[in-house]
Amino acid sequence: MRRVEIVAHRGASHDAPENTMPAVLLGWEQGADLVEIDVYLSKDQEVVLLHDKTTKRTTGVDRPVAEQTWAELSTQDAGAWKSPSYAGTKIPRLAEALASIPQGKRMLVEVKCGPEIVPYLKQEFAKSGQPPEAIVVICFQAAVCQAVREQIPEHQVYYLADIKKPKNGDKSPPTAEELVQTARRLGVHGVDLSATTDIDQKFVETIRQAGLEMHVWTVDDPELARAMCEAGVDSITTNRPAFLRAELAKPAAK
Repeated sequence: MRRVEIVAHRGASHDAPENTMPAVLLGWEQGADLVEIDVYLSKDQEVVLLHDKTTKRTTGVDRPVAEQTWAELSTQDAGAWKSPSYAGTKIPRLAEALASIPQGKRMLVEVKCGPEIVPYLKQEFAKSGQPPEAIVVICFQAAVCQAVREQIPEHQVYYLADIKKPKNGDKSPPTAEELVQTARRLGVHGVDLSATTDIDQKFVETIRQAGLEMHVWTVDDPELARAMCEAGVDSITTNRPAFLRAELAKPAAK
């Protein structure tokens, strides 16, 4: 079985507050091959780490990120919601996260807003001094993927897609063949998909035969992680990098 890379989802977010420097650093400490972070653009064009459209869930301030300046964002407590031990933890800027990448490891930067952020990503990537191969952009939005390919062509881009079957049955998820078509149209280097038992060796082979990388998210369950390894994926994103690595190292149950 191929060695599958482990990606720390929003950092080691099971143990530390997501998208903060403690979570990012703990991700590296727990042996993740890559750390995934989410980014938004502030009102004054600072690239900040945050998953949601507003700061309500993680700081208690119910305002959109895009309507707040860095001066406003930088004073908020992004750690207390997780645990009193993380009280006072701040929202970081992208530059801080990029500076933490150890030699030979990579960071996945998920864009949560629109393509307006791309020129600022370009600036931050260049200022970081990190080699282009150390920073990969991932996004659900076709427009963002295309903007990155056009404006920062030296960086890899993965197209994100949720392929879980919807509960209401309204719309069937895209097939491997359809995902290949989309990826080719966007010019991306890989796909990053919601992990599901529908992903098997045949599915992965279809993606890989098109010259694309095949990644999955977000898996904390060892059984599903083993199934993804057997299918042949390139990486698994998890909230628990150390735990999942240890579980995958155990002999498979007979």
